[in-house]
Amino acid sequence: MIRFIWKGLLDKKMHKKKLYALIGYPLEHSFSKTFFEKKFLKEKIIDAEFANFEMENLSGLRKWIDDYPHLQGFMVTIPHKETIIPFLDKISDIATEVGAVNVVKIVRNKENIQLLGHNTDVFGFEKAFLEKTLCNSVFSPCFSVKPKNKISALLLGTGGAAKAIAYVLKKLNIEYQLVTRNPKNNAITYEVLNKQIIQDNLLIINATPLGMFPNINTCPPIDYTAIGKNHFLFDLVYNPAETLFMKKGKAHGAVVQNGYEMLVYQAEEGWMVWNNF
Repeated sequence: MIRFIWKGLLDKKMHKKKLYALIGYPLEHSFSKTFFEKKFLKEKIIDAEFANFEMENLSGLRKWIDDYPHLQGFMVTIPHKETIIPFLDKISDIATEVGAVNVVKIVRNKENIQLLGHNTDVFGFEKAFLEKTLCNSVFSPCFSVKPKNKISALLLGTGGAAKAIAYVLKKLNIEYQLVTRNPKNNAITYEVLNKQIIQDNLLIINATPLGMFPNINTCPPIDYTAIGKNHFLFDLVYNPAETLFMKKGKAHGAVVQNGYEMLVYQAEEGWMVWNNF
């Protein structure tokens, strides 16, 4: 079932403005719609609108695209970043290597419609992460992605977002350990994650939805007493601005960051994908 969350569109066939969208489930508190509405207003982009479409599954994806002829592209969020791939005609090299897509560009020809998949989460995380770690003086000198001060990371989660983060960590030559609730290849469970492992990995990234509004009293089940002043906790969750994961890390002296900047950067990159900048 596709649930339309938008009050502005009365007749989808007669609507003439360029339409961009976000698909996923659930979407009541998503970032993209507010971001793009502000962007359109600030940059005086008057021929575009943005809408949220909740989709529990992707069975009606092609019909949805046919029903909205002015739809130019859409963003993809939980839980469809991986499952959307079979529906696409082409995907970028980065998205292929990551194994996840978060931006789709629609190319409409007279004969057919092509769906082109991209991954801008990679760009968003890398830019936000490097700005924080290399340009912020609050970090201890021992925390740096520079080769002479190598660090290692714990990556919590194994979904589409985690795959994008893993791609960036490999690119930056940062060794990482995947952590998940259920045993998977190359991943350990939270039960195995002891205090020593946490102390040995100064970078901890939450790539799960734990702590996201409205479930603000949840957080990854790790031993926060093992965290110290040289740790950096990066939470992909952006709402609330300070998650329980971040609060617990700060209580033990860690530097923390939420996912807001990453989302801004990946959204701007998505706009460039849609408009061929």
